[in-house]
Amino acid sequence: MWHPKPLLPPEAASNHTLLKVLKWFDNCDGVAILPTIVNSNPLTEAFDIESKGGLEYRVVTTGNPVLDYETMPKSFDLQIFVEDTAGRTDLNILTIQVTDKNEQPVFRGNMAIQTLTIYVLEGTPPERIYQVDAADPENAKLKYSLLPATVPFLITESGAIFSTKEFDYETDPHCYFLNITVTDPDGLNSTKTVNINIININDERPYFITKQRIYRIPEEQSLGTIVANITAKDPDDEESPSRLFYSIQSADRYFSINPSTGVLQVTGRIDRDAFPLRLHPSISLRVRVEDSPSNGHAREMEITIIIEDINDNSPECNPSAFRKEVNENTTPGTFLVDLRNYCKDIDVDPSNNQFNFTGLSGFGSNNFALESTVSGRLVSCCPKVYEFIQEDIIYIYIRIKPVNEFFPVFSNLPYVFNVSEITKVGSSIGRVHAIDKDWPPTLITYSIVAGGGTRDYTNIFWISPTKGDVRILATLDYEATQKHIFTVQASDQEKSTTASVTVNVLEVNDEEPVCSPNFYSFQIPVSLAVGTNINGFRIECQDRDSDPRSFRYFINEGNENNHFTFSPSAGSNTSWLILASQFDYESGLDTSWIYSLRVYITDDNLLSVRDKTTHLIKTGVVTLSIRVIPNPTTAITTMAVAGCEESLLLSCLQKQHSLRVWGILSPSLCWSTPSSLAAPSSIIQSPSISCLPAEGITLFPFAQRNENMSIQEKKKPKKEVVVTMTKLNTIFDGEARDPGNIKQLTVDMSIWLETNWIS
Repeated sequence: MWHPKPLLPPEAASNHTLLKVLKWFDNCDGVAILPTIVNSNPLTEAFDIESKGGLEYRVVTTGNPVLDYETMPKSFDLQIFVEDTAGRTDLNILTIQVTDKNEQPVFRGNMAIQTLTIYVLEGTPPERIYQVDAADPENAKLKYSLLPATVPFLITESGAIFSTKEFDYETDPHCYFLNITVTDPDGLNSTKTVNINIININDERPYFITKQRIYRIPEEQSLGTIVANITAKDPDDEESPSRLFYSIQSADRYFSINPSTGVLQVTGRIDRDAFPLRLHPSISLRVRVEDSPSNGHAREMEITIIIEDINDNSPECNPSAFRKEVNENTTPGTFLVDLRNYCKDIDVDPSNNQFNFTGLSGFGSNNFALESTVSGRLVSCCPKVYEFIQEDIIYIYIRIKPVNEFFPVFSNLPYVFNVSEITKVGSSIGRVHAIDKDWPPTLITYSIVAGGGTRDYTNIFWISPTKGDVRILATLDYEATQKHIFTVQASDQEKSTTASVTVNVLEVNDEEPVCSPNFYSFQIPVSLAVGTNINGFRIECQDRDSDPRSFRYFINEGNENNHFTFSPSAGSNTSWLILASQFDYESGLDTSWIYSLRVYITDDNLLSVRDKTTHLIKTGVVTLSIRVIPNPTTAITTMAVAGCEESLLLSCLQKQHSLRVWGILSPSLCWSTPSSLAAPSSIIQSPSISCLPAEGITLFPFAQRNENMSIQEKKKPKKEVVVTMTKLNTIFDGEARDPGNIKQLTVDMSIWLETNWIS
């Protein structure tokens, strides 16, 4: 015989940890039934018995489950049964007490399941940026530390992480990796890494790279001629190409600048010989560069374009006809008229306005001469006789014809229109107006001669030819283009002038969050622990016109009893699905095993309650299908049967539990199988049962049901037996083995029988 004593295994004992050596003292040849744990209080599969050789056996831990002092019972009573070949048995209780073992602290929340990433905006004053959540299994006070010590962060005794400086994205590192260590009083510790990213904000002004400030071009350049390429950079975009917007701030009718590239081009006729260029041949332009189409950071510079004169005008004389009378006896060389007083070349540059007079021609031209080709002085050259000359008087009537002298002039410059990106196609966004000083007034027509297009649309603006009313022909998109600049021409059919029109596209929240994946299906066990990130699932969202901090996550449909939630629920473009509360099907609180969750992601987290009633809010949708899988356990109610009456026992089992087909396995080889076997007493027609007298029985349920099973009752005198069936929340290994025929049976549950012998 053996005598059990209380054992003290440490918690978290590994598999096959030796707990106790059992010695069996018997005068017989051997053991018929090996020492077996027939029951435990409370129920567990954490212990097993192994043979050590001879009649010695050892009790060991199985590791399923691992012992845990904080969450499991502190003591287990194991009922161990043994029988020798002579039929003698012994049943005793071995008490195992679990002792506490100091365990490492553990992180909770997001840090427990992933590497935590924290985003900090540059320019943010020193402040608390995160609260670390950790716990000690023994509820001891924990100490927090942070490495490396050189980083501009610190952690308090309560686990709060603080920044210690105001970050500048342009000069400071963009990313920091912190090792957060939590330590208990005995020195056990755990470490997790926190990744801190510094987020760039638009806090720097762009600057011009182009150094040249003075340009020279000849007059009368063709429209579209490139004058200069103005370029700038933005310190906020040093790691990527700058997205800047160029414009001309001063009123100008000769030039325009490409808003995206900064290329300065000729867009109007440049006449050096006409006013005002005739007096002031220099054109000053104030060029502006912005890093945002409206209310951004900007810088301006002034450039000067000097217009050079070319010889593009012929000399003109006014009047072009003269009438002079001379006496017939006029002395040769007499001065008649100085033509240079009546002729001129309007080119400004002296090298371009010089002209000469050629020789005389026509009837009687041989009687006159020019002093020189340069002077233009006309003189007589010889005496003439005119007695025979007759003359006639010609009357010339001249009608004054209006001449188009003036260029149209735009009024109310500059033209800047601010338009919401959700403005309807066809809407009027503004109007341009020009006047002409010519009399009588001439009709002015308007047209767009440059710009006003995108990669997708050649023309996205239209102007009324007679009224100057500007309308949009296509939907504006702030995310694609924040500013449009185009050139409008006003023409009186002969002369024309141009003006630049700037359209600032105003941002509106018209893009909804787009999340990946937008549909997902998975299964979870019913015993999943609260706070678990379900299947590691997370969603990542992007929004073309909203900050990632503006996202807010909530489950709108299908979250019965609020079992699920998202963490974080707002302020990030990434969120994890978390089990918020335990399932409860036994009490009837939960009835559905399939949850179809409809998750809404809105971009209104940064708005105040008042702003949410007025601002446009967009919503993205993610659909999740979750199937809850029940634990593979079977509960069987305890019952007692008096007497070894096989047919009565089977009948009771059938009536109370409606089981499928039952077999009986006892030490005396009372056995039934799904196959047909000959039996001394036919208790069940199919399958058959063979029985030998037995003192103890063990029941196993077979997987095959026979709806037509009938039971014939035969009374046989037996020893009185009390059979107790005890509920076990375990998982059967799926096999039963016949000691005699070595046949395996597939089953779906296991039942232990505790036998108390009554003599």
